[in-house]
Amino acid sequence: MNKKVAFYTLGCKLNFSETSTIARSFEGEGFDRVDFSEKADIYVINTCSVTENADKRFKTIVKQAQKSNSDAFVAAVGCYAQLKPEQLAAVDGVDLVLGATEKFKITDYLNDLTKNDRGEVHSCEIEDADFYVGSYAIGDRTRAFLKVQDGCDYKCTYCTIPLARGISRSDTLQNVLNNAAEIASKDIKEIVLTGVNIGDYGKGEFGNKKHEHTFLDLVKALDEIDGIHRLRISSIEPNLLKNETIDFVSKSNSFVPHFHIPLQSGSDDILKLMRRRYLSNLYIDRVNRIKQAMPQACIGVDVIVGFPGETDEHFLETYHFLNELDISYLHVFTYSERDNTLAAEMENVVQKNIRSKRSKMLRGLSVKKRRAFYESQIGSVRTVLFEGENKSGYIHGFTENYVKVKAPWNPELINTLHEVELTKIDEDGLVRFEFVSDKVLA
Repeated sequence: MNKKVAFYTLGCKLNFSETSTIARSFEGEGFDRVDFSEKADIYVINTCSVTENADKRFKTIVKQAQKSNSDAFVAAVGCYAQLKPEQLAAVDGVDLVLGATEKFKITDYLNDLTKNDRGEVHSCEIEDADFYVGSYAIGDRTRAFLKVQDGCDYKCTYCTIPLARGISRSDTLQNVLNNAAEIASKDIKEIVLTGVNIGDYGKGEFGNKKHEHTFLDLVKALDEIDGIHRLRISSIEPNLLKNETIDFVSKSNSFVPHFHIPLQSGSDDILKLMRRRYLSNLYIDRVNRIKQAMPQACIGVDVIVGFPGETDEHFLETYHFLNELDISYLHVFTYSERDNTLAAEMENVVQKNIRSKRSKMLRGLSVKKRRAFYESQIGSVRTVLFEGENKSGYIHGFTENYVKVKAPWNPELINTLHEVELTKIDEDGLVRFEFVSDKVLA
């Protein structure tokens, strides 16, 4: 009988792509992968440190693993494992903690699966995390996350990512293209490009800071690959989203009109405290440029509330800035203090109840923005890629510009592309449609 391994991933799409790569290394060693809720011999938890909740959830997930099999070997990898290895090693039930450079070699550390009294730690100095490991994740049959870049050279005052993932470095262009072709060969219709700072692509491609290729080169090369129906750019910094990239996406074969651009604050005072590399005017310029080139484009925004020094006036500045901007939805993050960051030592700390109130206001604004965007799409003809899950008798899908649609469950629609006319918004906020024809596009 092969030994069984199960995985749990906290955090971002990048973590999901890396978990998939780690899982494939286990399968190569003869392990059988099972769901995390099932009994396994090894449980691997890929951790995140971006939000306070991700830290707290770790202990709960370890307990969940122990409930399934009290004798199982539990390993922690990922960002939190790099930042706080001793803290994770001290959690009851944890046997192994691997940092940024060790996580992809996890099978080398499994000489025997005997439970340890305390977690064994293998964590590098983050300066040693200067090499690149390519990854991609196939979360379902319809969409894959393709990692193209890792690490970050930015020094935002609230962020621990450079401490957890190291310097900015990229996959070689040829390796990205090979991975993309491999994904396409599995009949997966959409690829989402992921990384820590993907607009910085090219840096560190050959183990140094020389830029052999740029993000625009990457986008152009991927657009030429046969068999990929959709390419989606995940989060990209506004200062790295160049006019040439926007213009190319607007005319490309495969890239869809959907951008997710971190803002973090609409107040220039707060952006300076955060040490972001742009001010609000540049952000307005990026949004306007996208909408000029692609009027139907969906634009998502990251924003942080309750940063130290954020007064009511600063927050209202952000609220009005977003309210007036032609954007489609928000990802709202409530600021939480992170060890070893400059922001954690700043004065004028915002009370947690005020942070919570501001977060609620922006989440409400996000609902309003998404509704307005969906309403603007009613009557238009779009292409929908249907997903594989039966949710309360309905199948869901997304248009190229990220409108979420629903229809009565029909398994024949799974992983197919259809041309539809968007007709109305349902009570749950999702969009109904009619098929333009019986023809399956792909």
